Amino acid sequence: MLNKYARAFFTRVLTPFAALLIRIGVSPDAVTLVGTGGVVAGALIFYPQGEFFWGTVVITLFVFSDLIDGNMARQLGRSSRWGAFLDSTLDRVADSAIFGGLALWYAGRGDSLMLCAMAIFCLASGQVVSYTKARGEAIGLPVAVNGLVERAERLVITLVACGLSGLHAFGVPGVEILLPIALWIVGIGSAVTLGQRVVTVRRESAEADAAAVAQGGNSA
Repeated sequence: MLNKYARAFFTRVLTPFAALLIRIGVSPDAVTLVGTGGVVAGALIFYPQGEFFWGTVVITLFVFSDLIDGNMARQLGRSSRWGAFLDSTLDRVADSAIFGGLALWYAGRGDSLMLCAMAIFCLASGQVVSYTKARGEAIGLPVAVNGLVERAERLVITLVACGLSGLHAFGVPGVEILLPIALWIVGIGSAVTLGQRVVTVRRESAEADAAAVAQGGNSA
């Protein structure tokens, strides 16, 4: 849901900036690489130290590269399989850094093995959710399902909760509870989304197999 509407809004907002980068000679692939590097640095430098507010600020600044690079490619008329592959692959790297940074915090000074495990579960389940769609499409299925918590939802919920939790360092009381709540929401939501995609792939594969058998019978 967020993917559909948020992308449309931010694409309009970021189009002039994407055009400026094109004019000064920046390539879409360079934006993808720099954006991912910024997200990884923000997550792995700030989050393990409990600096959730500033870490989220850095990550948010760089996470928009995911929209800018695609916008640039479309303006240049150079959308390619390589660009799509690079973008998708580095998205997984960025997501892993975010949840990995949170896991490091809870394994250390955050002192909560339960939340460390939940952060790791969010990391792993997010990767598997993405894999199920990619694998289903690779075997010729549409995987036509809008999951409960897809990548956009995972990022928004986690980053908003991290940023607000970070306000605890500025004296705002009670906000530190938001991050644990967000991790549980993302973890459970990702598990539900994984189930939705598995069920969808099972149904679509059964329909495709039945259609193939029927077609073979008609040919005979």
